[in-house]
Amino acid sequence: MALFNKIKQKAFGEFIDIIEWTDDTSDTMIWRFPRYNSEIKNGAQLTVRETQVAVLVNEGQFADVFQPGRHELTTSNMPILTTIRGWKYGFNSPFKVDVYFVNTKQFLNQRWGTANPIMMRDPEFGPIRLRAFGSYNFRVQEDPIPFIKNVAGTSGEFTTEGISEQLRNFVITKFTDYLGESKIAALDLAANMNEFSQELTIGLKDDFAEYGIELTRFLVENISLPEAVEEALDRRTSMGVIGNMTAYTQMQFADSLKDSANNPAGGGNLAGDAMGAGIGLAMAGQMAGQMMNPQAGQFHGGQQPPQQAAPTPPPMPQQTTYHVAVGGVQQGPFPVSQLQQMIQQEQLTRDTLVWTAGMPAWAAANSVQELSQLFGAVPPPL
Repeated sequence: MALFNKIKQKAFGEFIDIIEWTDDTSDTMIWRFPRYNSEIKNGAQLTVRETQVAVLVNEGQFADVFQPGRHELTTSNMPILTTIRGWKYGFNSPFKVDVYFVNTKQFLNQRWGTANPIMMRDPEFGPIRLRAFGSYNFRVQEDPIPFIKNVAGTSGEFTTEGISEQLRNFVITKFTDYLGESKIAALDLAANMNEFSQELTIGLKDDFAEYGIELTRFLVENISLPEAVEEALDRRTSMGVIGNMTAYTQMQFADSLKDSANNPAGGGNLAGDAMGAGIGLAMAGQMAGQMMNPQAGQFHGGQQPPQQAAPTPPPMPQQTTYHVAVGGVQQGPFPVSQLQQMIQQEQLTRDTLVWTAGMPAWAAANSVQELSQLFGAVPPPL
């Protein structure tokens, strides 16, 4: 009799009467209770914690779903399984069934990024390649059966790693399409990160829902230009900050002289350094003038030498001026054009005395060859 009781106790000890899952990971989405040929007996205790859902599967058929709480497995709270198994009124024999625990918490900070650059046409830079990265959050939908059926299958333990690559493909495809259709200039993308994130959160929900997953948040954290383009922008920004290149070079030269004076033992001769710096200053000033002058064009490392300045004409010859004696008073000097007006106004006659540099003495205007021609050109009075 004692032997029979020991055998009976051992047999019933193999039946499972406590079913629970204590999750000690951060990425497990589904965990199947390990049955190991043991059976669940009538009245077993099922403990479902917060952020968990338990699903009973009988020979590949989805049965009852249990929300967080403590449940006693009987025919009264397993209506679907009772119907599948054909139990009536109750049962006493143990039964075999798969119990899947589904993690319903949010899985945070799932990273995404463009493996290859995205080609797009920028209104300022023309064809350009962009890279982007960010993160997103998701969780299993309230009804876990579509996720188990479409993604996890019969896997005993399913983590975020098993679905992250497929979700990342959804993200990259949708992001690339949205970025190309936005027609936003590359330099204005930073001001539209929040709008990108909101629109893509809405646009990706249906794609995630096909797998029984709910997208709770999507973030675009960075959209970067190629390294060469960033370096060119940095140079352009530096030039804009410097402004007047000649003044900046002069300031640098003055600072170098000050440093040399404060450190006479630093090596080198101050006068020689100043001479070398002066030559450099002159060359820098000439280059700055070519860069700042829109007519001179751009000079790129000797590829396009600066144009030679056009020759300037010689100075205009100075006009000869004459002093005039009018009424015994010296006046002038007057240019020849004004003397001609004086002749027309009869203020200057043929006998009026005139003098200019180079004449030994005063002489009558008519005797000076340059002025005698003016009298012949003046018509006689009426």
